[in-house]
Amino acid sequence: MIVSSSARFTAGVTALLLLFLLLPLLVMSAAASVAAPRPEEPMPPRPSARVDAAVLRRPGTQVRLPPGGTAPPTVSARSWLVADASTGDVLAARDAHRRLPPASTLKALFALTVLPRLGRETRHTVSEKELAGIGDGSSLVGVKENLTYRVADLWHGVFLHSGNDAVRVLAGMNGGWERTARQMEATARSLGALDTKVVSPDGYDAPGQVSSAYDLAVFGREGLRHPDFARYCALPYASFPAGGWSYGIRNTNRLLTGEDGVARYPGVIGVKNGYTSGAGHTLIAAARRDGRTLVVTVMNPRDGGAQAVYEEARRLLDWGFGPGGKVQPVGSLLPPALPVTMAAGA
Repeated sequence: MIVSSSARFTAGVTALLLLFLLLPLLVMSAAASVAAPRPEEPMPPRPSARVDAAVLRRPGTQVRLPPGGTAPPTVSARSWLVADASTGDVLAARDAHRRLPPASTLKALFALTVLPRLGRETRHTVSEKELAGIGDGSSLVGVKENLTYRVADLWHGVFLHSGNDAVRVLAGMNGGWERTARQMEATARSLGALDTKVVSPDGYDAPGQVSSAYDLAVFGREGLRHPDFARYCALPYASFPAGGWSYGIRNTNRLLTGEDGVARYPGVIGVKNGYTSGAGHTLIAAARRDGRTLVVTVMNPRDGGAQAVYEEARRLLDWGFGPGGKVQPVGSLLPPALPVTMAAGA
């Protein structure tokens, strides 16, 4: 086939025109390919210390000391635990899963369960029925029937004065005593706290009601992650309404107030103490120092009197902020990860 010179000229002009139009696009594409970094394989997370959950189920004191490390102090409590609240690492523990009556430290689980369900500025008029069934010898903040309270005032009564009357009213607002108990157990299970059985949401002694140093530490750590809980549990003093006037209440946690012969612990931020004749003295305590936050639980000291629970917690906190910062964890307060099949099913 013969192509004329004019046709060849036209084709050449067309090709030059296309090259002129496409050249800027080719240059931009090349520049972009040079500027954009090549995809790289993601950096794997730094390995964390491996812990075996079974270690904390062994009897006696569990701790992994470095060479030349200092062991935790010997205390008289039947069960105790020291953990890093940020990471959930358990630094040391004794009989961590031993099931014992928790007394009013169970109110930490009550707060975790009910706080998100009731607005703090909600106002409620108390009925006689709501105050029925309070156990003999219970600590009371002074809630009165036919008076109207803010929910925030009732929480002051729970956290500071450990008022079982305030717990009764809040549980009633939440749907009732039994329903609240079942919700509390569901909350505990969701956090991996499997030692806790709730019969009386206020922590009053009841047959079958138990928790453990491990579970109480889980509740304390989780509570500190919620602003309302953290604020309430750190208050040393507050005013409680009484219908036209109010009176002062103080926190019964002596490490927080520094009263009754117990020195205030430096950096203390709560959480909750308790006492019943069946449980003895119990305590969830948390403190912050040099960028670290520790949570300690102490259950039923057998020596030293009524203030021993605070002094033993003090010694455990001192150890945790000192030599305990160099140990390898013996467990974790974090709930175990669900298997893939279970998570999908849920």
